[in-house]
Amino acid sequence: MPRILGEVLTRRLPYPLMFENKAGGVGVPGTEAVVRATPDGHMLGIGAMSTLAVNPTLLPQLPYDPDRDLTPVAGVFAGAQAVVVHPSVAARTLPDLVTWLRANPGTRYASAGPATTSHLSAELLARRLGLALEHVAYRGSGPAMADLVAGVLPLMVDSAASALPQARAGRVRLLAVTTAQRLPGWPETPTVAETVSPGFEVVGWGGLVAPAATPARLVEAINAAIQVGLRDPVLVDRFAEFGAVPTPGTAGDFAAFVRAETARWGELVRVTRIRLDG
Repeated sequence: MPRILGEVLTRRLPYPLMFENKAGGVGVPGTEAVVRATPDGHMLGIGAMSTLAVNPTLLPQLPYDPDRDLTPVAGVFAGAQAVVVHPSVAARTLPDLVTWLRANPGTRYASAGPATTSHLSAELLARRLGLALEHVAYRGSGPAMADLVAGVLPLMVDSAASALPQARAGRVRLLAVTTAQRLPGWPETPTVAETVSPGFEVVGWGGLVAPAATPARLVEAINAAIQVGLRDPVLVDRFAEFGAVPTPGTAGDFAAFVRAETARWGELVRVTRIRLDG
C-alpha cells in the first residue's frame, strides 16, 4: 500500500520517490535506519503494527524507542484480516467453526509468524472465545497460506490481501473479516463482531514515520501531500483490491493511534507470553 501511495505522489511531486528494502530482523534494521537518518524530510520509514506497536514489548533490547526516536507523519492504510479454513473443514460459518473448534481442542492454526498481525488476531479471538488452539508459526504469509491450501493445517487468520485471492479461487473458505464493517467488495462476508464477538476489530495498518528531530513544518508539509494522495480515486480503488482503506488524518491523529495500538497489543504480548521463537 505505501508503494501505491508512492506511485500516486510521484505524479504530484517535483522529485522522485525511491523505496529501499531492509528486510529481516522483524523490521528492526529498517526502522533503525530511519532513526539514524538525517532529520531533513528526505528519508521516511514505513511503520506498521509490528514495528511500532508490538516490538517495544516483544523485544526488551530494542535499540530504539519508537515513541522517543521517531516522529509519526501520517497514517496510510488499514487492512482487514480474514478468517479462512481449508474446504475440508466442516464449518460453513464462523459460529460453525467455533463449535467445531470447541469440539476439537488443540486444533492447530497457521500464522505468518510469531507476533505478526496474523498471529495476534488469532490469539485475541481465541482468548475472547475461550478456544484452545495450537499455534504453528511460518516464515511469512506465503508459506502459511500454501500449507493451508494444501490441507496441512485447517485454519488461519491472514491479511485480506493474501486470503481474498485464494477465496476467489475456491482454494480456501472465507468465513469472516475482522474489520468493524463488511468489506465493500465482499458484502456477503460477515464480520467477526456481528457473528461471534461483539466489538471485535483488528486491522493491519501502516503509516509513515520520520526521525525524531524532523522539523514540524516539514512533517506538516509531507502530511499535506500525503492527504492529497490518499484521496486519489485510483489509490482508493487499488487499496480496495487488497481489502484495505486509506486512513487520512493529521500527524497528531496517527501518533494517538499508534499510542493506543501500542498499549493494546503490548498487553496481549505480555499476558500470552508471546516470543519470537514461537
